[in-house]
Amino acid sequence: MEQLRAQLRGGLVRPGDADYEEACRIYNAMIRKRPALIARCTDVADVIATVNLAREQGLTLAIRGGGHNGGGLGLCDEGVVVDLSRMRGVRVDPNARTVRVSGGSVWGDVDHATHAFGLAVPSGIISTTGVAGLTLGGGIGHLSRRFGLTVDSLLSVDLVLADGRFVTASAEQHPDLFWAVRGGGGNFGVVTSFQFRAHPVDTIIGGPTLWPLERTTEVMQWYREFLPAAPEELNGFFAFMTVPPVAPFPKELHLKKMCAVVWCYTGDPARADEVFAPVRALSPALHGVHPMPFPVLQSVFDGLYPPGLQWYWRADFVRELKDEAIARHAEFAERLPTMHSTMHLYPIDGAVHRVAPGDTAFSYRDARWAEVIVGVDPSPEKAQAITTWAKEYWDALHPYSEAGAYVNFMMDEGQERVQATYRDNYARLVQVKDRYDPDNLFHVNQNILPTARGPAMPKA
Repeated sequence: MEQLRAQLRGGLVRPGDADYEEACRIYNAMIRKRPALIARCTDVADVIATVNLAREQGLTLAIRGGGHNGGGLGLCDEGVVVDLSRMRGVRVDPNARTVRVSGGSVWGDVDHATHAFGLAVPSGIISTTGVAGLTLGGGIGHLSRRFGLTVDSLLSVDLVLADGRFVTASAEQHPDLFWAVRGGGGNFGVVTSFQFRAHPVDTIIGGPTLWPLERTTEVMQWYREFLPAAPEELNGFFAFMTVPPVAPFPKELHLKKMCAVVWCYTGDPARADEVFAPVRALSPALHGVHPMPFPVLQSVFDGLYPPGLQWYWRADFVRELKDEAIARHAEFAERLPTMHSTMHLYPIDGAVHRVAPGDTAFSYRDARWAEVIVGVDPSPEKAQAITTWAKEYWDALHPYSEAGAYVNFMMDEGQERVQATYRDNYARLVQVKDRYDPDNLFHVNQNILPTARGPAMPKA
């Protein structure tokens, strides 16, 4: 450890240090883990030194980027954490429309840098989300229907392998590794930087449309037909919500349970009235759609969902939104346990469907929606209530869903769910794991088990 401390520019944090508790905090406050060492890496050399220590000493190794992972997989008990949060930097090449992003960056960093040039990289819906975690799981968000998943705009990654080597993976270099990191999570190395293709996105037209909860069946049935047929420039995710008692929501809607669609339109502004006409025709209680810079939409939920809330996540992919499923959704929407708790349906179609399921590790390109059910509240006293609601909701809806789920929405759900999520791609992922991490050093994740290891490495 003293040798590692001497090698690191970023320094080590250990139990008992003044900043240890702060260093252990992650987005989901329901997860509490106590690492033996947290390596605050500032460059690739720091990452290499930390990976080598964990491998040589047989220690559990976790990788923390933005810390948003629902299952708290950026930390571990008793082992070593590669903390990339100090490796934040974004460089935009506006002529080539490419973006180089350091591994500890969050999407707000990227949005700030790219927006100056009228560009954007497809990402999620909250700007504090880590670039690394979201990208390596696939990347679903506001721009998916038009530009595809985040990994569809990924050009290359730099990463540190389990044996300490530093490599670049792209379509030309280590193409098997490049295939695997596009959806396969942190199973194959510590990604220290990403290169993305950026797209022309500047001012968008977006925001929420709200309907009374008693109209859930009508609105969901309309939504399942309307959105897949809408222009790909229009994205909208469905949500159940309790209206926050803050502006810009009118006071008469405060704390009411409602169903909603959050829109993002990146097409010709002159066509916006025509595109949204069917939405207005459904007589919403609020149609809060207007022009805004794309980073404004990306950060609109940051204040509602700051780091440090209690979270319990359950998720599935959905191919068909059946009437029977809609009836169960309406039932559990009535039982939203707290103001922050919600259910989202993120569309998976348009540009996402134009990439074959086997072209990247992300398998469910033939799904229609990624469903996520989250029980959320600031108070630990509500942890049991929000967990129970989310589990019961998921149990009721899972029979109408696919076998797998978006890995970025999964808790620690076991090997059967991991294999179901990757389907036919799982065997190929095992081959890549066998080549680059045969001893399963990188197992604090939705784990791809290498052939030689069997069960994951025991914790130190």
